[in-house]
Amino acid sequence: MKIGIYYAYWVHNWNVDFHPFIDKASDLGFDVLEVNAGTVANMTSDELKSLKSHANDKGIELSYVVGLQAQYDISSEDSSVRNRGIEFLKQIAESVGKLGGGPVGGILYGSWPSTLPYDVSDKRPFVDRSVISMKEAIKAAEDNNVTFNMEVVNRFEQFIMNTCQEAIDYVKAVDSTCAKVMLDTFHINIEEDFFKETIIRANDQLGHLHIGENNRMPPGYGHIPWSDVADALRKIKYQGYVVMEPFLMTGGEIGRDIKVFRDLAKGLDLDKEARKALDFTRKILK
Repeated sequence: MKIGIYYAYWVHNWNVDFHPFIDKASDLGFDVLEVNAGTVANMTSDELKSLKSHANDKGIELSYVVGLQAQYDISSEDSSVRNRGIEFLKQIAESVGKLGGGPVGGILYGSWPSTLPYDVSDKRPFVDRSVISMKEAIKAAEDNNVTFNMEVVNRFEQFIMNTCQEAIDYVKAVDSTCAKVMLDTFHINIEEDFFKETIIRANDQLGHLHIGENNRMPPGYGHIPWSDVADALRKIKYQGYVVMEPFLMTGGEIGRDIKVFRDLAKGLDLDKEARKALDFTRKILK
């Protein structure tokens, strides 16, 4: 298992220059830097080439994540919105393919954040439309050595999949080796009964894992049962990326979107905390 960190830990806005965080991840001892797939999708060929070269020089592997905006919602009742989302997912896959491929995760199956429309209680039509759309978009992933990992998130952020089983069912319906499940310890803590059983349930369908505490702090600052997480990962022989995704800072797009309304970074050196969390994670997962 290779351990990474999400660039957004250090910034306030989603679209930024990723190069400084390649250096930072390397200096701190991480194996992987996770970046915004939406930003990557809009990079020029020269920008992609530069990013890949820099990451290679620093010995850093890249992973990608995005929550689709409403205009790209592939579960939408509006066919034009669905088609726009399919094309955007294809664009992401093609750009990541130019970087050598790899895992793309997040809310790829709908929009983020999102809830069911007023007076609607049956989400099945949204799930069905999403699956049909994903079956089309996944072809670009297959052609570009990319895996689309469907992230299970809590009920307050999305409604299509809140449990591991819902993600497994979705992935089976898409029926592609490039469609996998993505779990996140923050969301597991809200929606599932048990950590170990949830991760084991995903088994070989688990394509990507986000880690973070119940309070969005780095691993080691909350009550997540890390020994259960590690035991489950060993049991299923997980060999994918383990990427920490803490959010500590208020303000900007990220503070607003993640709902960070109190400064969790106050008095902390973010780089030192990242290194401490990396040491903690390596010790737990060894």
